[in-house]
Amino acid sequence: MTSVIEQDMVAGVHYTGTFPDGEVFDSSEGRNALYFLVGHRQMIPGFEEEMMGAAVGEKREFTLTPDRAYGEHDESAVQVVPRGQFPPDIPLEVGVTMAAQTDEGPLPLTITAVDEENVTVDFNHQMAGKTLRFSVEVVEVRAATPEELAHGHVHGPGGHHH
Repeated sequence: MTSVIEQDMVAGVHYTGTFPDGEVFDSSEGRNALYFLVGHRQMIPGFEEEMMGAAVGEKREFTLTPDRAYGEHDESAVQVVPRGQFPPDIPLEVGVTMAAQTDEGPLPLTITAVDEENVTVDFNHQMAGKTLRFSVEVVEVRAATPEELAHGHVHGPGGHHH
């Protein structure tokens, strides 16, 4: 019986992600395959949905609209913060990414504007609002171990090491 990508399986894939204009934003080319535990929120929702049922050796190409990828760009996640709230050693330049420490843990942000008094920061994911295309080849599918299921991520090659 051939294993296919389904809930609680470990999938290993080689992939290339591009914007609709063909610009590559991420790829496993020249690197190890990407391994993930299916159904445990390690991948954007549309990626897993499109890969369900795929077997080793299978190639799939698909396009994800923002609602199936990193979500729409949320204007309320863009905030103007007084310059003095940033540590003096942080370079305040447009495009710099960092994490703000919150009660829920680190929250990634990108600086989008800087003036004499304020810094505009965007808490949206950098890929929010973007349509993404993927070309994916399945290189391995296996059952997850009980430990991987308990921890919610892949262990061993291509995964997390404790």
